[in-house]
Amino acid sequence: MSTSAQVLTFTETLSSEFATLYSDEAKALLVDLTRKYRPRLEQLLAAREEAQARYDQGQLPDFDSASQSIREGDWKVADIPADLQKRHLEITGPVDRKMIINALNADVDVFMADFEDAQSPTWDGLMQGQINLRDANLGNIDYTDPNSGKHYALKENSALLIARVRGLHLPEKHLLVDGKPVPGGLVDAVLYFLHNYQVRTAHGSGVYFYVPKLQHHSEAQWWSDLFSELEDYAQQPRGTIRCTVLIETLPAVFQMHEILHSLRHHIVGLNCGRWDYIFSYIKTLRAHADRVLPDRQVVTMNQPFLSAYSRLLIKTCHQRGALAMGGMAALIPSKDAQENEQILAKVRADKELEFSNGHDGTWIAHPGLASTVREVVAKHIGDYPNQLHVLREQDADITAAELLEPSAGERTEAGMRTNIRVALQYVAAWLSGKGCVPIYGLMEDAATAEISRTSIWQWIQHGKTLSDGRTVSKDLFRTMLREEASVVKDEVGEQRWQQENFATAQDLLEKITTADELTEFLTLPGYDYL
Repeated sequence: MSTSAQVLTFTETLSSEFATLYSDEAKALLVDLTRKYRPRLEQLLAAREEAQARYDQGQLPDFDSASQSIREGDWKVADIPADLQKRHLEITGPVDRKMIINALNADVDVFMADFEDAQSPTWDGLMQGQINLRDANLGNIDYTDPNSGKHYALKENSALLIARVRGLHLPEKHLLVDGKPVPGGLVDAVLYFLHNYQVRTAHGSGVYFYVPKLQHHSEAQWWSDLFSELEDYAQQPRGTIRCTVLIETLPAVFQMHEILHSLRHHIVGLNCGRWDYIFSYIKTLRAHADRVLPDRQVVTMNQPFLSAYSRLLIKTCHQRGALAMGGMAALIPSKDAQENEQILAKVRADKELEFSNGHDGTWIAHPGLASTVREVVAKHIGDYPNQLHVLREQDADITAAELLEPSAGERTEAGMRTNIRVALQYVAAWLSGKGCVPIYGLMEDAATAEISRTSIWQWIQHGKTLSDGRTVSKDLFRTMLREEASVVKDEVGEQRWQQENFATAQDLLEKITTADELTEFLTLPGYDYL
């Protein structure tokens, strides 16, 4: 282990509080692991580009013949720890201090504290997030609202804490090793593990992660090796670190057995990251004119390609002894009783479908949905911690054609305008340091903004028509963007418009939506502004 940390440099000044995260031990560990894992990561990202080039030339994703023996083999993942077996209801949110306390106190089994899609990756936000989670694990987190004076503190028997790290594509530009950014997910995982494994293992638990945006089992192997190395460094037994992997890219749905196998000593389940999965369907099949999606609002879990994805994930996980977690209900309760009744009915129907299919748990974005989902869980799971006994062995094999089936539905002017307003407001919030934002009754994060802008990009590229017969062009988009920006400006007011980066967001949105090449993630050019 290196003792010299002078090759680790910060492009931001470390406050005295943040400096507590970067002991000599933490610095040396970050340097060693970056040197070891960054070159491999660069190769993995290059492999992603090569795979995408093949899809752009007409190939479709499929099951890999080279790993057929893994799919057909008789093996299971390591036994699931006791405190991870019952995850009926999970809530997610950024690593904001008040949010963490409220989420851990909610009527849920798990809080997923998110360094990724619900968190704008500002240096202060991420580092304060590490301190907040350290305090939460110690049980001494509290917060007093400077405006209202209201005090927030952790209750007894709070929810189980799982941290979601950043995806492999995201760098941490404020932390350099040998003059180059450290991978963002590596920073998140190393700091969280190092500062929390002792208190968590002392309480009979482990260090638990959600891992996002994998596309291939070689990427899962990268995480598995990193987790094993951290355990060995801290002289902890294998399996101290456990993870749940989000299946939220189209290539990954064809790699689920292989991902579970690569991470078999650390993994406890897979999750249907449905919004990112829709975004990935658009992005992966961007060159395929016959697979362009309709309005975002009609791409629900009843669409054949999404139904097949959910059912295959359940069958795969349960065959291997892993949990199959359902997707996000992004709706927010309304103060209007009649409207709220409709919202809860939608949530109930969505969760009925998931739990009747065999999912072991599900996600909500707002604690006000918890009691509704608990009723659905009671009906389908009862006293069982999970539905690992639901093997779906009677199902016919789900084919690649089913997983890629085009979606029926219209492209409408109203749908396009809604996409523009949502993307504009989300990007403005993200650039202002907020990664999770309520917009028009939905809790939006990066994934839904990605769907909104890539849908329009794809409609433009393929010259698709709206239901009124107009062709979606760059000029039509620019006209609508100007008009919808004016609508949003009226909604939020002049002061907020000026203060919260709306003009910058409008420029960025226009640039990436009218570009001839698809911007892989809006958060990458957006990161330059933070």
